[in-house]
Amino acid sequence: MPKNFKVALRAGFTGGLSVIALLALGAGGAHAQEADQADQQMSSIDMLNADIIVTATKKKNVENVQAVPMAITAFNADTLQALQVRDLQTLTFSAPNVSLDQAGTSRGTANFSIRGLGVNSSIPSIDPTVGVFVDGVYIGVNAGLVFDVFDLGSIEVARGPQGILYGRNTTGGAVLINTGDPTSDFRGNFRVFYEGPVDSGRGSGNFAAQAVISGPLIKDKLNFKLGGYVNNDQGYFKNLFDGTDFGKASTEIVRGALEFLPSDTVRMVAKVEYFTSNGDGPAGQNHGVYSRDTFDFAVDNRGFYRNEAWFATHKTEIDIGDGQLTNIFGFRDFKSATSGDIDALPVFRFHSETQFNQRQYSNELRYNVRLGNLDLTTGGFWFQQDLGYDEIRRYPAFISPLTQIGGGRQDHEVLGLFVAGDYDVTEKLTLTAGIRWSREDKDAAVTYIRPRPTCSVVAESCPTSGVNPIIPTENNGFTDKRRWENWSPKVGFQYRFNNDAQVYGNWSRGFRSGGYNFRITNARAFELLAGVGGPNPQYAFDEEQVDSFELGVKYRSPDRKLTLNLAAFRTDVKNMQREVNEGSAAGVAQSIFNTADARIDGIEGEGRFALNSNILFTANFGYINGRYRKVLFDLSSDGVVNDVDRQLALPRLPKWTYGAGTVLDFPVGDDKSIMARANWQFRDRFAYTDNNFGWITSADNLDASISYRTGGLTFTLYGRNLLDQVQHGGDTQLGSGAAQIPVFGGPLSTGVNRPFAENPAVGTFSPLVRGRVLGIEVNANF
Repeated sequence: MPKNFKVALRAGFTGGLSVIALLALGAGGAHAQEADQADQQMSSIDMLNADIIVTATKKKNVENVQAVPMAITAFNADTLQALQVRDLQTLTFSAPNVSLDQAGTSRGTANFSIRGLGVNSSIPSIDPTVGVFVDGVYIGVNAGLVFDVFDLGSIEVARGPQGILYGRNTTGGAVLINTGDPTSDFRGNFRVFYEGPVDSGRGSGNFAAQAVISGPLIKDKLNFKLGGYVNNDQGYFKNLFDGTDFGKASTEIVRGALEFLPSDTVRMVAKVEYFTSNGDGPAGQNHGVYSRDTFDFAVDNRGFYRNEAWFATHKTEIDIGDGQLTNIFGFRDFKSATSGDIDALPVFRFHSETQFNQRQYSNELRYNVRLGNLDLTTGGFWFQQDLGYDEIRRYPAFISPLTQIGGGRQDHEVLGLFVAGDYDVTEKLTLTAGIRWSREDKDAAVTYIRPRPTCSVVAESCPTSGVNPIIPTENNGFTDKRRWENWSPKVGFQYRFNNDAQVYGNWSRGFRSGGYNFRITNARAFELLAGVGGPNPQYAFDEEQVDSFELGVKYRSPDRKLTLNLAAFRTDVKNMQREVNEGSAAGVAQSIFNTADARIDGIEGEGRFALNSNILFTANFGYINGRYRKVLFDLSSDGVVNDVDRQLALPRLPKWTYGAGTVLDFPVGDDKSIMARANWQFRDRFAYTDNNFGWITSADNLDASISYRTGGLTFTLYGRNLLDQVQHGGDTQLGSGAAQIPVFGGPLSTGVNRPFAENPAVGTFSPLVRGRVLGIEVNANF
């Protein structure tokens, strides 16, 4: 995009926002009375402020989000359209105490955190703390989740442990993605957008288009939906190494669905999706060379990522009297390959390549029924996945003369049984109780990532026993299997003052799975801790236990113009499962240990106020305070466990998140309207690594858009991150040995390798997130 055009577009956008907003306000004054009297059609404000139905409770009779006794933020299709949601990361700045970031080292890998519980690694054998469910199907790994989405029915973000209905690995919360179902009438949608940077020194634009058609094949019996999406991103960033655009990506998605209605009591929906995406590796910034508040970076290895996935679901609902039997089957086959410049320098120091395959099957059968005062949900769950992971690390000869290769394979099976009930003691008081039994088996084969002859763990050609032929004093790896079995209970209450106000409280216990580390780069240290050579070696890290206490209030005014939700929580984490980054002469050793017991306290709130059918205000805030109660591991790497470790900041805990927004929507003629939207959100800085060498800086995020709607056609001019805040997908220190390699007349890491608070310029690998983006979108419904 030419520089002059970028400047003109940016000026036109900001000026246009002010002019059109003023015109909208003027139009509102002229038309408000007429609109109130005529009320010819529901305004966008009314649609955004309407009841939002949620599926998180898994009940036959769907519930309004305001009636559910839990902290949940829900987005219906109209809201997602207004927010120009392209992927889950778009919603990071839309809910308190929620970060839906991606791990910058591997494009598309979720790095989600809710209420301070999250992971900070791309190791695929690490189970998530925030479960992601697509059309009711649990996705067993974080890989491949933060890519383009389209044709969405709703997204629900449930905060806090969801272990009863959603199982293990939802200790932080759950993100429920519901794609659009087939319709009984013919309808279609076409959507196209172009967006890109407008600031000098950045890359190029991003074009995407989608088309969806839906309708009946056999009236009242069989409905269909077919959709497609294409994206061509030319790269937002500019690589200072060679001056080329960086961050290129191309994505294609094809999705089909059928809805079969054999009778009035039976409904079946089948969906299948094919996804492929390819592009550049991470835009890594080295903070020993470039400042944290710039988008400057230079890498000599462009890298790449290649992802391909098949995803299919089949859902059957059968009404049986006052109850409903539901069965959901899911299948996913995901393959990826990556290459990244981990030293984030214009010279070769540390490059890494990976290959990852995942195949999963799952089935959930549940029954929900109303028995007098009792609303009962019970069922069973089966999940099985196979994982295979290769990692290759390449260094110059003076660091490590041989390529390092390793990784792991794992067979993973989960069985679960659950029952939950809501009992109406009176018309106003409801008591809740539930419990889930889970049994989990993992059978793993791990090859240490060490200098060795070329091999592939995925292809089962890398040895997992015997000694390394290049380093005879080291073992090649290990095979092991473990079983974890436990009970997850929950008790709570809900008191409804009336249909518009309630108070609720609950206690629940959840677990995050134990497992194996596929990325073991320090073989001797790992085996020492594992007790290799002893009678009972512990190759696996143990599960993490989370106890959550929550008290909340929800209120909506009788005229539905005002909505207020507040929640306070306390989370006690036992055997906290962390990915510890330790510097080594050739890169960073990422080890997984049960490091500590911790307590996290917090409070959060959300509100919205519709002044009338033309003006809507929103606001939210979140506060978190976390501390270690007992430290079990030397987090600071100073050789002892002491107060230095206990005083470290817990990672992934931004103390404050808060924001506000407004939406203006006014008619400007028959079946025509203008909508202007702006939303600002602040997120505090937070530690990224347990030893506090890595930090993510605070950010103010401002999004805005202006839309003109005429009939089924909508034109939108929008901007994201308009304040051009620099953010990073991670912040991991580089190896201590590599930090002393002269680069540009100085060391890779400036000064000594001290924590960020003492030395913000410490050399870290920090993948950049896009800055200011302006775009235009055309959306047609027919």
